[in-house]
Amino acid sequence: MKLNYSRTLLVGMAFLSICAFWQMYDNVIPLILTNTFHLNETYSGAIMAADNVLALIMLPLFGSLSDKTNTKIGKRMPYILFGTGLAIITMNILPILDNSYFQEANQTKLISFVVVLGILLIAMGTYRSPAVALMPDVTPKPLRSKANAIINLMGAVGGIIYLGIAAFLYPNSKTVGVAHVDYQVLFIVVAAIMFVAVGLLFLFVKEPALVEENRRLEEEHPEWNLAEDDGSGNEKLPDDVKRSLAFLLASIALWFIGYNGVTTWFTTYVSVVMGQGLGGASTCLLVATAGAIVSYIPIGNIASKIGRKKTIMGGIVLLSVMFAVGFVLTNIFKSINIVMYISFALVGLAWAAINVNSLPMVVEMCKGSDIGKFTGYYYTASMAAQIVTPILAGTLMRLISYKILFIYSAFFVLLSFVTMTQVRHGDQKVEAKKGLEAFEDMGD
Repeated sequence: MKLNYSRTLLVGMAFLSICAFWQMYDNVIPLILTNTFHLNETYSGAIMAADNVLALIMLPLFGSLSDKTNTKIGKRMPYILFGTGLAIITMNILPILDNSYFQEANQTKLISFVVVLGILLIAMGTYRSPAVALMPDVTPKPLRSKANAIINLMGAVGGIIYLGIAAFLYPNSKTVGVAHVDYQVLFIVVAAIMFVAVGLLFLFVKEPALVEENRRLEEEHPEWNLAEDDGSGNEKLPDDVKRSLAFLLASIALWFIGYNGVTTWFTTYVSVVMGQGLGGASTCLLVATAGAIVSYIPIGNIASKIGRKKTIMGGIVLLSVMFAVGFVLTNIFKSINIVMYISFALVGLAWAAINVNSLPMVVEMCKGSDIGKFTGYYYTASMAAQIVTPILAGTLMRLISYKILFIYSAFFVLLSFVTMTQVRHGDQKVEAKKGLEAFEDMGD
């Protein structure tokens, strides 16, 4: 059994489009809210947090709805096509309203911008869970860590494509000191990326046929399935599997609380603690991202050999150690240096070990008909953490000391190690090949 890499790359096109969009959204929308509409940090922050709040409701909902959908083009594809189409239309209205407000400000345009932004967030929310659920739909369970590594890599590529385009279209020479920046071209280009990516997915990934092929394979391997049919057509998790799922979701929330605490506050942290500017802090985070990107595929291969749980727990230990090291380094050095860059590269490696394997472990605990719902569970846990941690970490930093940030993050990551020890299900390893079978991959 081997992973179909070309198919997985095409399935990852949906996630590429999603990540390109969110990279632009997180970079550009705050600038529009503060520079054009002159909203203060509280109002603009509340608007920027709305996507995570909506995600808590929409991702489980549309994941579950897509499980129950049955069309000629598949279960997930209608949501992917609809969500992408609506997002492409609404996102290109935003810079029109932005430019119009700059020319002639009035309250109606501000309200219209917020309403359109809300519709855009709903559009994106309708298809994220179905898009992510498509990978396990068409991938045998033992190969999902490898496949998820490819999906994560495609998402990173989407973000990098956006960053390269933004850097080319909007260098400092075109933005510094300018009264207003017109982002229309950037929105059009990102919309085109989304259109092409999802178009390739639709043209070359025939969802119903691939799902049926994977279903037949699962029937040949009943030992892969942890869920039980209760006789009514519904799937029921045994109590021990439910317990594992609960502890796994708790682990996901805990390590996201720790990791996103650092990614959210690190720029401010190094400014206060080390007196460093945006450039050095951004470079550290970029190094962490690069460390994760180069680790995705090797980590997927390692997990297929030693198991997902062991790989995740190794990542947890490394991540908590690196956060502890981060506390020491930022308190003994007065400037960001090569040692810190190496530490952040290891942070990226640790995060890849955790992130690549966690979603496959969640969906491992269900049969094919519940993959969308279980993908929603994963996102509920991760999004809830991302809503809580900026507030919790920021409050502790304000009340105690900024220096608590890395201690805070290391503590919550270590807590996830404790909860992961209670996870007994969701692990799969590909069986080692024997005899002539060991040579079948050599021609690839």
